[in-house]
Amino acid sequence: MARWTKFYLIHIEFLGFRYCGWQMQPDVKTVEEMIVKTFKYIFKHDGFKVLGCGRTDAKVSADDFAFELFLNEDIDLPTMLTDLNKNLPFDIRAKSIEEVDAKFNVIRNSKEKEYHYYFSYGEKSHPFNASHIINFDQELDIKKMQEAVKIFEGTHNFKRFACKPSEHTIFEREIISASIEKNERYLGEYVPETAHVFKVKSKGFLRYQVRLMMAALFDVGAGVYTIETLKNILIEFNKEPLKRNAPSSGLNLHKINFK
Repeated sequence: MARWTKFYLIHIEFLGFRYCGWQMQPDVKTVEEMIVKTFKYIFKHDGFKVLGCGRTDAKVSADDFAFELFLNEDIDLPTMLTDLNKNLPFDIRAKSIEEVDAKFNVIRNSKEKEYHYYFSYGEKSHPFNASHIINFDQELDIKKMQEAVKIFEGTHNFKRFACKPSEHTIFEREIISASIEKNERYLGEYVPETAHVFKVKSKGFLRYQVRLMMAALFDVGAGVYTIETLKNILIEFNKEPLKRNAPSSGLNLHKINFK
């Protein structure tokens, strides 16, 4: 195993619609694969390693994703940032690069993650929205959803909002903040007036947790669940896990903060 001597933290943003998530996998296109290919082209060797701050689902985008680069050579930071953006695909952009020490760990040092999920409802929206705004084909009671989303705030057992957990999974998680707000980011003639965003912040999320939370909120808005039902789903956490996920392309890792 290589003994790395130089360590760099790199923040990127990407549109995830044509990728099967961050982590490299056989026979599919991933963000990590594009990053590795780009570094191989820049360095003209493969004597390096990258480690992402976590996984993302297929088609999930990121305003702020981070990975650590391990090397045995010094690099000029401004030049590297320029070279990355010159050679990365059009849907991935490097935002910043900084040197860190050997004690830094891009997974264990992450402090808070904030996800945004964009959705609209009613008449089917323009196909140009498919990569970042999910359309729900029924009317939704937004006021009821805005009331229901506050149930998630605080510390709860999210066992029913987890997909394929391991025997060591910790289900108790603290939701620092959660809200549903009118979309003010995506504007223009193609964006529906009904577009909204679900914002949620925590120190850590379970696999598919945010998408399962969003699907439950859709059910509240559509009248399938009452607010009391949603409360009971959290309280009765040992019952059958929720099965319905919200589609992945509406999800965006908005911000990651490190200790």
